[in-house]
Amino acid sequence: MNKNTPLNPGMHRDLKTEVAIIGAGTSGLYTAFRLVTDQKYKAHEVQIFDMSNKLGGRLESVIMPGMNFWGELGGMRYLTSQEIVTTLIEGYPLKEKDLKKRTPVLKDKMTPVDFPMGDPKKLFMYIRKERFKQDAWNVYQEDDKKLITRYYLNKDDEGFSSDQLFNKVIYNVLMADPWVAENYKDKIVAGPNVYDFTFTLTSRDWDEIKPRLIYNFPGSPYDKRKVNDIGFWNLLKDQVSQEGYEFLANAGGYYSNTINWNSAEAFPYMVGDFSADTTYKTIEEGYDSIAYAVANAYMDNEGACIWSENKLITFTKDHPNIHTHTYELTFLNLQSNTQWKVYANSIVLGMPRKSLELLDQNNFFFDVNQHSELNNNIRSIIMEPAFKILMGFERPWWKELEIYSGHSITDLPMRQCYYFGTDPETNNSMLLGSYGDMETETFWKALSDDKVLFKVRAAKSASLEELHQLDDVQATEFMVNELMNQLRELHGEHVQIPEPYVTYFKDWTDDPYGAGYHAWKAGFSVKDVMPYMRKPVFDENIHIIGEAYSDQQGWVEGAFCEAEKMLQEHFGLDRPYWLSPDYYLGW
Repeated sequence: MNKNTPLNPGMHRDLKTEVAIIGAGTSGLYTAFRLVTDQKYKAHEVQIFDMSNKLGGRLESVIMPGMNFWGELGGMRYLTSQEIVTTLIEGYPLKEKDLKKRTPVLKDKMTPVDFPMGDPKKLFMYIRKERFKQDAWNVYQEDDKKLITRYYLNKDDEGFSSDQLFNKVIYNVLMADPWVAENYKDKIVAGPNVYDFTFTLTSRDWDEIKPRLIYNFPGSPYDKRKVNDIGFWNLLKDQVSQEGYEFLANAGGYYSNTINWNSAEAFPYMVGDFSADTTYKTIEEGYDSIAYAVANAYMDNEGACIWSENKLITFTKDHPNIHTHTYELTFLNLQSNTQWKVYANSIVLGMPRKSLELLDQNNFFFDVNQHSELNNNIRSIIMEPAFKILMGFERPWWKELEIYSGHSITDLPMRQCYYFGTDPETNNSMLLGSYGDMETETFWKALSDDKVLFKVRAAKSASLEELHQLDDVQATEFMVNELMNQLRELHGEHVQIPEPYVTYFKDWTDDPYGAGYHAWKAGFSVKDVMPYMRKPVFDENIHIIGEAYSDQQGWVEGAFCEAEKMLQEHFGLDRPYWLSPDYYLGW
């Protein structure tokens, strides 16, 4: 796997190209790869620009000193039901189960491995100062009992795990709509056990349901309204009470899942894909390998270039080269602090909301007086903050609790921790403290802004010299001390948790990202906004793509699908030969 993709931090004054792609995240890289390998353009006619000195956007895989495996600071896994990302990693056709018999799409080899979710009999749930194993609800249910927690749930909701209660709410709302009940009753099934619900709805089914689903609960403030117009917090409170909502938000592990986002979009996200052959996987060489592999497929062509450390300032149609190129783009070269011009006939903005808002909002494209609909639709999504911290330990202390993988969940501000792995040679081990989504942001922001950083210390195969190279990515001492307290409270007194020897901190709220992931706001017609963003202004060849404005927010597949639809609709590309003709790309 080659992650030494050549990047060009320089300039080429008055560079002329056909397509200027802004953003070397997965959607931008995929766009360049497809345009060039499908021979729509030669590589010199498709140029990529990014203000960072790395590829992948919000994918970032790192190896910490003293360990020989990758940890993830950004996106970290994929579902095998996500056919574009799976095919690019594993080859085609996907119906061929033997990976050795599949044909690779990309030259770089990536090794797909299972992303283990751990054993719920061993993993912890620690909420309202009560410690359970994550399978405790099922254990009680098998004995025909109800696990009573410190949440004052409605009588009919007692004994449900958070996953089961989410499913119950979604089942009840779906089946209360007569049209849904009539047309999809075979795919929305309540089991013989009161806790069991099965959803076999496809993505295409959901896209039929979401725009027309009606909330039918007489006496509710939201009765007879479209579910698309109701916030998810509003709906959950209405269904299970505010106390039930608190249980779902805390025990579910992510506040971001239960914020007041678009309920219609939340439903398929929460029930997930329950088909029998779907599993989580990741890439042994680090999940950001997918970005580098796609980039390398583009860079293999003469004239290809990824202009790193170049920040787009603005673009205009008022320039001297208008007779050959529609747009003049102004970039700031960050190394030299010098502005330079690029000319193009199409612009692809592979950028999330915050990055778009950092561009010149007074130019002809973003000007609210000229294009108020674009201005409104850019803000159709909620930016969800995310802080992540990797911690290196000199031993896998969690194995004393017979925990080998997966994640534990708590209502403490850390919210979750993932047990990432152990180096078999050194015994050094990595844990991911994942937190800071939504309402915990200010808790961690106060600690992460402190000036005193964690002090690394030498460990087996990790010298001080090597560790000090990571000084600029250390979490603060405040942050580590607080997180260690919470780890000890979460896991209890039965294990002695040692101090870490190194950390690696990432705040995805920093510019230009603004968020770790995104969610649709209630009240927006996602069915209309998604295709709109792919070409917001009818007579301009300017396109916006990426996971932020997709129906798979937070997933690389969302970025790939939006890029693919944009390429087919507006650049005339055919569906790629390696992608199943039956795979549904969404709106």
